[in-house]
Amino acid sequence: MKIINQIAQSRSQFSPSELKIAETILAHQERISKISSSELAQLAAVSQSSIVKFVQKIGFKGMTAFRLALSEESGRQQAIQLPVATNFPLHNAINSDDDAPTIARKLMQEKIRALVETTGSVDYEILGKIVTALSEARFVHITGLGGSMTVGSDFAHKLLKIGVIALIDPDSHAQLSIANTLGPQDIQVAISYSGRRKEILDAARVAQQRKARVIALTNPVENPLRALADLSLVTLAEEDQWRSSAISSRTAQNALTDLIFMVLIQTQSWRNDLIRDTQSLIDELM
Repeated sequence: MKIINQIAQSRSQFSPSELKIAETILAHQERISKISSSELAQLAAVSQSSIVKFVQKIGFKGMTAFRLALSEESGRQQAIQLPVATNFPLHNAINSDDDAPTIARKLMQEKIRALVETTGSVDYEILGKIVTALSEARFVHITGLGGSMTVGSDFAHKLLKIGVIALIDPDSHAQLSIANTLGPQDIQVAISYSGRRKEILDAARVAQQRKARVIALTNPVENPLRALADLSLVTLAEEDQWRSSAISSRTAQNALTDLIFMVLIQTQSWRNDLIRDTQSLIDELM
């Protein structure tokens, strides 16, 4: 669940008292939506006021709002639950003795959850601003590394098909060089699930020094990329230290880039004509 993920990923930012509360919530996830602030305070061995301050810090008005949000998330999660072998955990936990059908079900579960939680968390006012910025940009520079780079490459290709001049280069040195050519009419789209990759942050800083606007696609936890960006959308994925690849985060990132692409076409229908024209040109090569 995205609230639980947010708490887990924010451990390093909590004070000792807040960390006790966070660990208690993570250890008693099934109970938290049903207990009071005083009961949680007793479990965590902290004051009740500490509980109230903690839930406010992570974005809720109080314990009641926090419990309600957890309960709603739990309901959504159960609605998309797929059948799977009962002895195996679902979250990022494909085991060495799983057979292929079990692996397939676990992968589907993880990807569906990333899609549901990411699309359910979109700030549509910010999305509108991003679409407007991209449609008016002279040039769009996309940055990303690893799995994020493959998402960025797909996004650049889609933008080019609808008349938005976009470029991504897998080399981090080239990304810095391109960022240094940007200007006030340009946009940089920085894609990083962690929001902490030095290469991406350096390119974003260079872009801002050149007066370009930076748009970030990153996770909901406060991170350096979100702090740098002029606009940002969040990706939600259950990825921990045991992941073997950017499987669910890449799915979440693709959901956002595809959403931006589709809204660009919807708001400016003439861009769809470019897609048809391009397809006609390709058909002539066959």
